[in-house]
Amino acid sequence: MKKPTDTEIIESILKGNQSDFSILVDRYKNKAFSLLRKMLKNEFDAEEVLQDCFLKAFNNLNSFRKDSKFSTWFYKIVYNSALTKLSNKRWKTESEMISADEELQIHSDFSYDYTEKADLAEFLSKQIEKLPANYASVIAMFYLDSLSCEEISEVTGNSVNNVKVILHRSRNALRDLIIKNNLMKEIL
Repeated sequence: MKKPTDTEIIESILKGNQSDFSILVDRYKNKAFSLLRKMLKNEFDAEEVLQDCFLKAFNNLNSFRKDSKFSTWFYKIVYNSALTKLSNKRWKTESEMISADEELQIHSDFSYDYTEKADLAEFLSKQIEKLPANYASVIAMFYLDSLSCEEISEVTGNSVNNVKVILHRSRNALRDLIIKNNLMKEIL
């Protein structure tokens, strides 16, 4: 039996089968959570914002136009919700204090032995989380969620060229972070 498409699921939900929304939740919860965790740098906040995102998506499902993919529309909700959370003054103050502490501890965080592919992916994911939120989100959407530059452009509201520039800067920042902390041996 073939899996229903997002569009088929949405049509079913709009016809009154609200329990079908759980299918969309199952499809997108892990990637959305990963993106939020990288942007917010806090698992608890990422979980909280993710729940809000699914609630927003459910409540606004009737306004979803089928001219783009549901995943792109949903990631736009996730991305904008994360930006809203980040712009909250209280969050910004806490984030600045945490990042100052992380800067002092950055050299002590690398005592792991990353020898397997899964460990390498985990290692890179941890490094991506240390990037600024806009860099982490774009690099995660491109490499981890396999979104195209055009889709990332729709999600972030940036032009495609700007997304490419941010992606380039994100790669450079990640490379610099790895080189700065003498972590090349961890990837090779």
